[in-house]
Amino acid sequence: MQQCLRIIGRQKTSGSIKINGAKNSAVAILPASLLTGSVVKVENLPGITDIHSLVRILSALGAKISYTTETSLELDLSGVDSFYPPPELVNQLRASYYLMGSLLGRFGQVDIPMPGGCDLGPRPIDQHIKGFSALGASVDLEKGFIKIRAKKLKGAHIYLDVVSVGATVNIMLAAVLAEGKTVLENAAKEPEIVDVANFLNAMGANVKGAGTDVIKIQGVKELGGADHIVIPDRIEAGTFLIAAAATGGEVLVKDVIPKHLDSIIAKLKEVGVEMDIGLDSVLVKASNHLIPSDVKTFPYPGFPTDLQPHMMVLLTCAKGTSLLTENVFERRFRHVEELIKLGAHIKLEGRSAIIEGGHELTGAQLQSMDLRGGASFIIAALISEGETIIRGIEHIDRGYEKIEDRFAALGIKIDRIVQE
Repeated sequence: MQQCLRIIGRQKTSGSIKINGAKNSAVAILPASLLTGSVVKVENLPGITDIHSLVRILSALGAKISYTTETSLELDLSGVDSFYPPPELVNQLRASYYLMGSLLGRFGQVDIPMPGGCDLGPRPIDQHIKGFSALGASVDLEKGFIKIRAKKLKGAHIYLDVVSVGATVNIMLAAVLAEGKTVLENAAKEPEIVDVANFLNAMGANVKGAGTDVIKIQGVKELGGADHIVIPDRIEAGTFLIAAAATGGEVLVKDVIPKHLDSIIAKLKEVGVEMDIGLDSVLVKASNHLIPSDVKTFPYPGFPTDLQPHMMVLLTCAKGTSLLTENVFERRFRHVEELIKLGAHIKLEGRSAIIEGGHELTGAQLQSMDLRGGASFIIAALISEGETIIRGIEHIDRGYEKIEDRFAALGIKIDRIVQE
């Protein structure tokens, strides 16, 4: 027996929705809290399974954690006395690798299995290891476990061979308590990295340049407590913007930082979507005619790979030929086979997908294999004729809080059911 989503097609999203805290910030901020032995408070956390897993991991390491509201946690880190997070929990999420940087920074050692998460092709952690080694740590792989040791971490000049959000954050975590200055070049520039840096600085770290490709970290002796509010989730915001555009609905997406959505807004306007941008909101209006487009994913500030599947669904609505090129993850076209079941005309050529839009889609049973692909199936179901069943929704739950309730609030008939 497994949980599934059942969606009736030909529905338009309508109304307004408040965006939750950013998954990709929260999953780094919670491990970052391990760098202090004090009390921290983190607000605006999304209610997703990745966060629940991290709470269990931090509790297992000795943290005392309590929810002060549905979206706020208070963490007392004074009792953390372990550098060995439970393997069965670590295997549940990719972001568990942030425990490497934080536990190494606090204890000078960490033993951790390879992280879990979505299978999007090769996602090596070699840049993480390069950073830890430059800071003076030894890194060994034994029977599937990564064992990192450092008598003393010392600041270093580190150049990332490829832009990596995970490596950028992990090196920041390890460097804030290192002796001396660390300069990290070719750093990722995502807003979530700025959010993590702001959290570290609130605890007493000295991190400058986050959001640019050069981050400078002056090591400090210890970190204290802090209160922090997680930024809005730009990927969740993009999901609802694209859903409104695809279904021809009118939706006000609230509590966002429009600047973080620049590449998404620009591409939606390019395909003919009418939008009004407010100080902290974006209104999507129905479009009678969508225009084919070329879309290329790139690290921030480029179009996000996490919205590539959603954009592909939207482009099936634009009559004519569109080209979508995936430049970040090798295996982020696994959703294509499922979209073809609905009647989408999509052909893959290497890292590109050629989309012949304007063909009618018909409901089918789909199997979600990763978080973002699964979310895109909901949009595809909404523009299809008839009923669609989406299986494997545990992937969706990793990044979207009660997704069926979120869409129901926009007038969509969507049910969580149980199937054999």
